[in-house]
Amino acid sequence: MDFGFSEEQEMLRTSARDFLTKECPMTHVRKMMEDDRGFTDAEWKQMAELGWMGLILPEDAGGSGLNFVDMVVVLEEMGRAVMPGPFFSTVILGGVALMEGGSAPQKQEFLPKLAEGKLRVTLAQLEPSGRWDAEGVQLAAKKDGAGYTLSGTKLFVPDAHTADVLIVAGRAPGSKGAEGLSLFLVDAKAKGVTTTLLKTMDQTRKLCEVKLDNVAVGADRVLGTPGAGWKLLDRVVDRGKVGLCAEMCGGAQKVLEMSVEYAKVREQFGKPIGSFQAIQHKCANMLVEVESSKSATYYAAWAVANDVAEAPLAAAMAKAYCSDAYRHTSGEGIQIHGGIGFTWEHDMHIYFKRAKSSEVTFGDATWNRELVAQLINL
Repeated sequence: MDFGFSEEQEMLRTSARDFLTKECPMTHVRKMMEDDRGFTDAEWKQMAELGWMGLILPEDAGGSGLNFVDMVVVLEEMGRAVMPGPFFSTVILGGVALMEGGSAPQKQEFLPKLAEGKLRVTLAQLEPSGRWDAEGVQLAAKKDGAGYTLSGTKLFVPDAHTADVLIVAGRAPGSKGAEGLSLFLVDAKAKGVTTTLLKTMDQTRKLCEVKLDNVAVGADRVLGTPGAGWKLLDRVVDRGKVGLCAEMCGGAQKVLEMSVEYAKVREQFGKPIGSFQAIQHKCANMLVEVESSKSATYYAAWAVANDVAEAPLAAAMAKAYCSDAYRHTSGEGIQIHGGIGFTWEHDMHIYFKRAKSSEVTFGDATWNRELVAQLINL
């Protein structure tokens, strides 16, 4: 039984790594951490020209028509490079939401622009309650004539400050749970929308607070069926989890490589520290976690790509495992590097910070284990 990637996928991986090695070295990552936008227009244009923006978009929308497993190959390399910028929010969240729930006119309007790199989109789900379930969405979506008015606050919205369109989750007044929840396409510069860039621990990924004060939205800007948006949102988040897990696998793999290389050259008591059992076993455990993370992620990617019934379970399992594994692996990497691993000049802290932010996105390990329990009817 062949569990490997195809020749085309390996070529995609190689081209992605070559591009990111050249265009996204750690000097660039550090520079973007200090930059409020978090990316450059030149970099964004280059990725669009490579076809990354439209990788999983249908060919009739200007995309390549590839599947989510192909996307995971690229995302793993992005995680390895700790690539900053709004690619994840635009393609994995915005693009998937439009593909899954957009009407024919909506797809025709937005997807070609997204594929060309002329449109940036993000998903605004989380609110001050911090809940990732349907009840966590409390932003009011009141019917107003032929359209709606939206009022409420969204927190930790990725890259909202540079987005052109916000996909906002809101609910009809008086509704509860999954009922009455809808997704709205909102112009990021519409009257009543206020976006504030937040100062967070992981500055490789920019997060914002978005306030909506009686923002008018037309009926033609609802994604999917009005009042039945939770099912769509759930599917988008599942794919977001898998994409994020791919990034975490790439980051953890790089941390492992850095740690093993350091253990070979750093000497203590006249010997490389890699000759000591304590360090050897740390690296061995890190390798087990990295490979197990990849296995869970690749299975989940296959499951969502083929839209099989167990896709939500696979996504939750992968997110639960990878959340713990990346945090632990990056923490062990700092321990192996010793004092230098704690310094600002070393890159290890950048991976640890990305691990911590990725850990809580789409729910931490505990939240996703609870989902796993529910999905196996416990």
